[in-house]
Amino acid sequence: MHAGVIAAPRQAALQSIAPPEPGPGQVLLRLQGSGVCASSLPLWEGREWFNYPQPPGAPGHEGWGRVAALGEGVTGLQPGDRVAALTYRAHAEYDVADAGSVLRLPDELAGAAVLGEPLGCAANIFQRSEIRAGQTVAIVGIGFLGALLTQLATHAGARVIALSRRPFSLDVAKAAGAGPTLLLDDHWQILEKVRKLTDGKWCERVIECTGLPWPLDLAGELTAERGRLIIAGYHQDGLRQVNLQLWNWRGIDVINAHERDPQAYVAGMKRAVDLMLEGVLDPAPLYTHKLPLDRLGEALELTRTRPDGFMKALVTT
Repeated sequence: MHAGVIAAPRQAALQSIAPPEPGPGQVLLRLQGSGVCASSLPLWEGREWFNYPQPPGAPGHEGWGRVAALGEGVTGLQPGDRVAALTYRAHAEYDVADAGSVLRLPDELAGAAVLGEPLGCAANIFQRSEIRAGQTVAIVGIGFLGALLTQLATHAGARVIALSRRPFSLDVAKAAGAGPTLLLDDHWQILEKVRKLTDGKWCERVIECTGLPWPLDLAGELTAERGRLIIAGYHQDGLRQVNLQLWNWRGIDVINAHERDPQAYVAGMKRAVDLMLEGVLDPAPLYTHKLPLDRLGEALELTRTRPDGFMKALVTT
């Protein structure tokens, strides 16, 4: 099979290797494609704690495809079933997954790219946000995740204030149902605008989706008394200092909305698929760039630079 390999920082290659074999309780997947996640950027850019070359297919974890073979003891799945799955070397033509981490997709989604992990992540973050009709929700950072959360919050009846550094992303947020949209540029101007938009009450829910220090600081200041600050951004580049005095004074709940239990992820994936069937969640317009597997490096570089018009890259096999 062919697999993408991150050979060195900002260097990707296509490698020919033997496909993996499913062990007991595992499923062999013939992948149709995988999404490129921003959490892979530190590995792509290079950090001293990473080793190169990376294993073939790593760190792809947003794959979908069909069941190719079943390991011993696997039930409930058949070769040919179209599935999304939690795997970790999905930038490849084949990968293996534990059977409990494989979700069979309904026929209604035939032909759709169903990126199980990020869609499940969005569903889980939304669930933990406890967004209700009539609330004002600020979403700080409109990338793929922020756009999905905008769809979900709007459908729940909340007023969404979308914030992003890219005008293109704000247009995407408007299309997803956001009300006011603000550029992430001047801290104090943003605070003044949101204060006026909320009559000085701030936002009952604030979801930070950037993984960066300044937007996290801003998100805390946008959160209302007894509100909920949901940290959905993946903070992986060092320590953070936060205004704990403000957080204490306003009595806000701070939720780190990432899951690590595979079954929690799969439950989120199931909810996401149901929401897609209902027409609530529509990721298709957010797949702005589709490239073949031998252009994995280009897909990662697009994810790093985020040019105008970019939202999410897929690599297909």
